[in-house]
Amino acid sequence: MNFIYKNIQKLRSILALVYGCWFIYIGISHLIDPEWFKPIVPSILRYSMFWVYFSGICEIFLGILVIFKKSRKFASIGFVIMIVLIYWANINMWINDIAINGNKLSDEAHIIRGIIQALLILLVLWIGKIKPFNK
Repeated sequence: MNFIYKNIQKLRSILALVYGCWFIYIGISHLIDPEWFKPIVPSILRYSMFWVYFSGICEIFLGILVIFKKSRKFASIGFVIMIVLIYWANINMWINDIAINGNKLSDEAHIIRGIIQALLILLVLWIGKIKPFNK
């Protein structure tokens, strides 16, 4: 039983590293090419460049924190909040049929994107040992 527990903890740490690095990469992309992300920021928010930069910084910050065991739970909660809030931009993109780099997603692609967002939330809850994954 101890062997299984140790391997689950190793897997959790490996996935935290991959998850964190992926979001660090995405966050850096927000800072390097903000114009790519700007069109999907809901217009009601105004100051779209601020929100692109802010979300990029949050992604980098949380990506770093989720890698380390001591800050993983905090980062996981932060990621859940961020992913839920950022999904507003994805819904905006879908409802208003906004193209990015001249490409529009199909309804099926938007649905898949939503499923991926849900899976990202479940994964980070598991990584951070947040209920119901707190074992």
